[in-house]
Amino acid sequence: MEYEIIRLTDCPERKGAAAQWFHEKWGIPLETYTESMEVCLTKVFPVPQWYIAIEGERIIGGLGVIENDFHNRKDLTPNVCAVYTEEDKRCNGIAGALLRFACADMKKRGIDTLYLATDHVSLYERYGWQFFCMVQEDGTGETARMYIHKE
Repeated sequence: MEYEIIRLTDCPERKGAAAQWFHEKWGIPLETYTESMEVCLTKVFPVPQWYIAIEGERIIGGLGVIENDFHNRKDLTPNVCAVYTEEDKRCNGIAGALLRFACADMKKRGIDTLYLATDHVSLYERYGWQFFCMVQEDGTGETARMYIHKE
């Protein structure tokens, strides 16, 4: 399997397809992704950033880096969000490659500590993330695991 990881800032023509893809995977309003990606493409701020893994023209994985991924700990920022790999491409290291790529890219932008809120227990530890604390999800009161990664 051959795929490429790209920064949205390097391929702004993929914004529409990327926003639609993330919307379909997570059910967050399309406008939310579109607006965040438009800010990303201004290249004014290091956050937000968006990354996709593509195989041919197909998006097979992706993630973003935003200020806060819908939780109560606004001090734990920025957050990796919307990590997703297509089901037929899982267990091929795509999520790990995306995480490594995003962490290295953010370090180049002067950000060496990232956070990630998730319900997964063992996935992120494989890629050097460490459990940090529990956080409360906005609007639901549910809790999620918060991970930290330092480059």
